[in-house]
Amino acid sequence: MNDDNCLIDEKRAAEILGVKPRSLQAWRIRGGGPPYVKISAKCVRYRITDLEEWAAERVVSSTSEATVAASL
Repeated sequence: MNDDNCLIDEKRAAEILGVKPRSLQAWRIRGGGPPYVKISAKCVRYRITDLEEWAAERVVSSTSEATVAASL
């Protein structure tokens, strides 16, 4: 497994995305967040490649694009 595919914890994933861990928790409940690996009931991990791909899908050029992306 290369470094981009290694599993990282929620705190590190939040740091990479520039959000709080609570945001990741909320996205897991509501949906729409980055893909994650559920190791057990209380153990969630993220792959760096999934975080990068998820963030790249949200790159916009204007506020009108951001509104459309948020509604998807």
